[in-house]
Order: sequence, then C-alpha cells, then structure tokens
Amino acid sequence: MKSIAVIGGGITGITTAYALAKRGFAVTLFEKQRYAAMETSFANGGQLSASNAEVWTHGSTILKGLKWMLKSDAPLLVNPRPSWHKLSWFAEFIASIPHYKQNTIDTARLAVAARQHLFAWADAEGLSFDLKKEGILHIYRDKAGFDHAGEVSKLLAQGGLPRRAVTPAEMRAIEPTLAGTYYGGYFTESDSTGDIHKFTNGLAVAAERLGVRILYEQDVQSLHSDERTASVVVGLGTERQTHRFDGLVVCAGVASRQFASQLGDRVNIYPVKGYSITVNLLGEQSQRAAPTVSLLDDETKLVTSRLGVDRFRVAGTAEFNGYNKDIRADRIQPLIDWVNQCFPGVNTRQVVPWAGLRPMMPNMMPRVGRGRRANVFYNTGHGHLGWTLSAVTADMVGEIMTTTFLPADASSAAKPVASQRKPARYAA
Repeated sequence: MKSIAVIGGGITGITTAYALAKRGFAVTLFEKQRYAAMETSFANGGQLSASNAEVWTHGSTILKGLKWMLKSDAPLLVNPRPSWHKLSWFAEFIASIPHYKQNTIDTARLAVAARQHLFAWADAEGLSFDLKKEGILHIYRDKAGFDHAGEVSKLLAQGGLPRRAVTPAEMRAIEPTLAGTYYGGYFTESDSTGDIHKFTNGLAVAAERLGVRILYEQDVQSLHSDERTASVVVGLGTERQTHRFDGLVVCAGVASRQFASQLGDRVNIYPVKGYSITVNLLGEQSQRAAPTVSLLDDETKLVTSRLGVDRFRVAGTAEFNGYNKDIRADRIQPLIDWVNQCFPGVNTRQVVPWAGLRPMMPNMMPRVGRGRRANVFYNTGHGHLGWTLSAVTADMVGEIMTTTFLPADASSAAKPVASQRKPARYAA
C-alpha cells in the first residue's frame, strides 16, 4: 500500500484524503490548526454554486479595481502598495483575460461534475451540514448587469449548467422576504447551500474511518522530494521531526505557494481576503424575515446562505492586501448594512464577523495535477469556489495518483466517468 501525505486540513485537503483513501492509499494528513476547516473553510458564503463559475479575468474587473482602489468599503479593494508577488500576479491575471470565456465554461463543467461526488459522499457517510437544495438567485439592479448576466448564462450553458432569467415579480415569488427594487434576476434551481465547516469536519471523521491518519496541530516547516521519497518536516517547538512517504499532495491554501517553491514548482497563488458575517436570527420574527433561498447580489458582490433555522450567512468582497487576516470594521459594516437594507425585518444585533484568505491563481483556475517531481501533486488554488469544486478536483488527483502508483488493474477499476475528467490543460 502506497503511503501519501496530504498537506492541509481545509476542504480541499480533507476531500483529497477521503478520495485517496477510497482508492486504497495509506493517507496521512497534516493540519496546522487543532481541528479541520479552521481557516478559509471555516465561514465562507456557504454556496455550492456552479452558477458563480464566471472567472474574474474580465476587463471590467480591472476598471472596477481602479475605480474602487481608495474606497475602503468597496466590493473589490486593492492595497496600492506594490510588491513583486502582487505585480506578477496581476500581470498574469491580465494575460489570462483572452481565456475568460473558455475558463468560465471549464469551471462550470467542473462545478456540475463536482455535485455528483459531493452529494454521493454526503449520502454515503450520513453527513449533516445544513444542506438546502433551494437554488441560487442572482439579483441585478440595472440593465447593464442583467445583460452581462445573459452573456454569462450562455457560457454556463456550454458548461452544462442551465439557468433562467426571472422578472422582479418572479424574484419575489422565489424569495418573498427580499426588499428593494431590481431590474431582474437569474435563477439556478440546481444550486444549493450548506455549512462548509460542518461538511469538512464530518468528512474528516469519515476519512478516519477509512483509515486516514489525521495529525492536527502540526506546523509543517518544509517539504522535500527526491523523486522516490517525499519528506514532511514538522516543527515541534525547537525540535524537528521528519516523516517520509511515497508521495505527497499539497492542498495548503495560501501556503501552497511557499511549499511549491520548496519542491521546485511555481504556483503563483495570491491571498485574496474575503469577509463574512453570521447573523444569529434572534426570535421568530427574524427567522421569518430572513431568506431561505440563497442570493448573489452582483452589484455588491455579496452572497447569502440560510444555515438551519437560526443562522444567516452573508459573505463576499475581495481584498488584495497580502497575508493579512485582520477583520476590519469598515469592511464588515457594509455587510451588516446590506442585510438591514435587503431584509429590514432581520435583527442584526448579534452578528459574528469573520475573514479568510482565498487561494487564487491569476487565471482563476485551480492548480490540479503533477508537480515537477514524480511523486509530488497539487490540488489547490480554487479561489472563491473551493467548496464548489473540491470534490471533483479531489477525484481528479485520485485518478492521476492511482495511475502513477497503483497497478494497472487497480487503476482501471477506479477511473471516474468521462464527464468528470479534468481537461488536460488544467494539469501542471
């Protein structure tokens, strides 16, 4: 049985460990925190949103970033202080603009395929994570935004995702609690929501039942490979401990760039900070006034999820400010104001703020596949669609590693259906 190290206990690390264990690998997962999903996978927007597959590499994104650069409450905020990492990332971002349409189509295709895995795993393991299959409603306040959404819908359809335009009257029929004036919307009935933290922890327990060894509170200092053996060096105070494996998979979120460099690879991930609030719905009035259908407000770049009876999650914004995890009041307040405006009957007296760093590649596509060394692999860089894409990219890594390490008969038995295969151009 081949031994594999998985670096990172967020959604991509846990799904990767689970997928590998089901394929017959002996898996050890290293996680810095005390529990799984305590960083970027802790309190995201909660959407499993193929309808949000549009990549950001569009000319309008650059214009908005420049316009909003000095506005502290802007949906997209770029710290003007330069760094080589930031400059190189934006240069590659701009270079990826010509691939906007194809990358959006490919992302939609991945997101649709991911559902099959995620729901099958959840059913098989009996996971409870506040899942709601109520669809996602995209709302638009002007004709320009609505018209752009129409063009995006054509790309999503090419990726296998149907969604339909809805009038303001239909929007209120879909979600009666929504206040305000809107030009129109798009509704994706097949999308869903849930609590990523609950899902990840539940799948971690399931992975352990399959034999995965999860080592928490492990500060991984460095990774090495000589093509045949992969080494994971963990810091224990002033001491160091080295673990050796047949191979390793880097699923370390924003830390993946540093680990890739140690392994001779370039994975140009930038940490894009996102914020969320969890509104505790105090009393029946707030619970009735909060939406049950998930929303995406295109103008403010905010998404929502109803988590059970008494929690309402609002998340979004993008802040390019390096490896900074500070929760800024001037970035949280717009989220609270949005709730007060769109859902005035919700009591926002008890709100839990949070911030996390999304691991984003310049082309908005996850890095999935082999590294330069024969026994090194990556499943990282999913950006704002980590949960949405995680199950299918985990299965893709599993397929690649099965082909690499296991006998041909085991490899042929474990391959996914053709519609789930990753386009070859995603690979390293």
